[in-house]
Amino acid sequence: MLTWIILGVIILGLAIALIVVGGRFSQEEEQDPLQARLAEFAQSGEVATLEEIELSQPLRDRIIIPLLRRIGEFSTRFTPQRLIQETEHKLEMAGNPLRIDAATFLASRFVLAGAFGGFLFLIFTISPAKWPFSRLVLVVGIFSLLGFLYPQMWLQSKINRRQKDIRKAMPDALDLLTICVEAGLGFDAAMSKVVEKWDTELSMAFARVIREIQLGKTRREALRDMADRIGIPELSSFVAAIIQSEQLGVSLAKVLRIQADQMRIRRRQHAEEEAHKAPVKMILPMALLIFPSILIILLTPAMLRLVWTLAPLFGG
Repeated sequence: MLTWIILGVIILGLAIALIVVGGRFSQEEEQDPLQARLAEFAQSGEVATLEEIELSQPLRDRIIIPLLRRIGEFSTRFTPQRLIQETEHKLEMAGNPLRIDAATFLASRFVLAGAFGGFLFLIFTISPAKWPFSRLVLVVGIFSLLGFLYPQMWLQSKINRRQKDIRKAMPDALDLLTICVEAGLGFDAAMSKVVEKWDTELSMAFARVIREIQLGKTRREALRDMADRIGIPELSSFVAAIIQSEQLGVSLAKVLRIQADQMRIRRRQHAEEEAHKAPVKMILPMALLIFPSILIILLTPAMLRLVWTLAPLFGG
């Protein structure tokens, strides 16, 4: 019994640590940590060496990510190129919150699997209760598999959250684009206004498109790359409509207004779809948490009365 309690506490601690670390990763800014430290020392007026600035960085930037990058560079030799490309695409779709490459991300999966499995194996080794070898292998294997799958699940959750934020922001952004184009601005200048007014995932995607156009990429290619990086049908149809209007000479303001109306309809339909899914999602917590509590509250007095009634018949 003591072993199960210790195991539960350890698992709960690992889960809380992973949630906290994931939350810190998702809240970090896109700026390079070293550049941020340099800016801080420059503002404070202190003279510091590069070694002091590097030592002032968090442990993750100094040790963990460089170690994962080394492991990733070594494992790239044995990793299929297609898997690396798919991982890079998923990191782009998630906005690459950790600012790492595909090889480093793939290496983190193996490191977490080894950490989970090794930690549990160590706990079972020093535990006074001796488990059978088959059960030990099964439990360690299950938690190693969970450690291996956790980065992929975390990345998919980031992708879903980013796509959801972009889907919500699209109608309002298209309204602002329409107003700016009707006022006489070009499409690039209208996107700059969206970037200036809002700080959302969509505005950051527009900012990247503007930078790519300034670096020499055509607007068509930059918009298509943005649609590929985000991966939602609404944005793909918007990009296709913009490119088609540019090719055919159709009024851009009219196209933007139509697209804004369509996006608003799709956003409402998506909200209605999520509302219809809510009862189905509530079944599991109700069946596991609410219904047992109600049954205990309702049936306990009846069971006690039944026991008190039948106890004399059995000599109780």
